[in-house]
This record gives sequence, C-alpha cells and structure tokens, in this order.
Amino acid sequence: MAQWHRLVHAAPQDVWSVLSDGRSYSRWVVGAHDSVQKDPEWPAEGSELAYSLKAGPWTYRGRTVSRLCEPVRRLELEAMSGLGSARIAFRVEPWGDETLVVVDEHPLRGPAARWHNAVLDAFLRLRHRGMLARLGRIVEGRAAEGGAVASGKAEHRGPA
Repeated sequence: MAQWHRLVHAAPQDVWSVLSDGRSYSRWVVGAHDSVQKDPEWPAEGSELAYSLKAGPWTYRGRTVSRLCEPVRRLELEAMSGLGSARIAFRVEPWGDETLVVVDEHPLRGPAARWHNAVLDAFLRLRHRGMLARLGRIVEGRAAEGGAVASGKAEHRGPA
C-alpha cells in the first residue's frame, strides 16, 4: 500500500472544492494530460471522469469511477486502464486552520495487482508527493485569491 500525506495551508472545504472538480484533475494528478467530468454529479458514488495520458506520440484514454464520496472528508476512486485498475483514496482531515490530506493507492485488478511489490509502492509514493504538492498549490492559490475557481487564474502551475 502506497500512502503519502501533505499539510495544505487552507480549510478542508477549500481542498474539497478542488477534489470535487473533475475538470481540474489534469492540473494536479501526475501523469494526466487532460480530464473530462463525464457526469455532472461528480464526485457522487458511481459517477465518472475520463482522462488521457500522453507518452511521446501515444495517447492512452482511461476512466475513473467514484466508489465512495463523503463530502469534505473522503473520496475513494477506482482508476481503470487497459492494465487493470487501482484504488485511490483521499482523506481530508482538519488540522487547526489547515488540512491534512492523505492519499492511499494500491492496484486492484490486472497485471499491476499481480506484480504489486515494494518497488511499485515506492514509485507511487514519489508520484503522490508530486501530486499532493500540485494539489496544495492549487488549493492554497485559490484560497489566497478568495476562492477564484474555474478560470484557473489563481493557481500556480509550476513544476511539482
């Protein structure tokens, strides 16, 4: 199981506003090139997003399904690809005036689940480190600008 955490200098509601915006995933999920909220009720349980990954001239498309949604507290997703699926769980915990965000990921089905090992977990932790750093920058930028959202003007898009 690959787990990582980050203290975000914003309220849990600010973190949730980014987690619950399916269109923003490609800005903070490491590896995602774009994301499309397929269901207007995202992140309600059973709703989906579509995403794409790019590697050189190749583009891969996948989908992510919300499996558990407890607004402002927990979001558990199943990311599905041609190689199987993975469970990705986010916990959002108040920490004084800030928020502790914990991500936990592990493969469920397919070759990645069969080959799951400590090396894969180490790779996932590195990915989570970058992902939560990006998430934190977006959330903190929006909070600093008074919650400017959909335009993306308040977010920092620098490297993770």
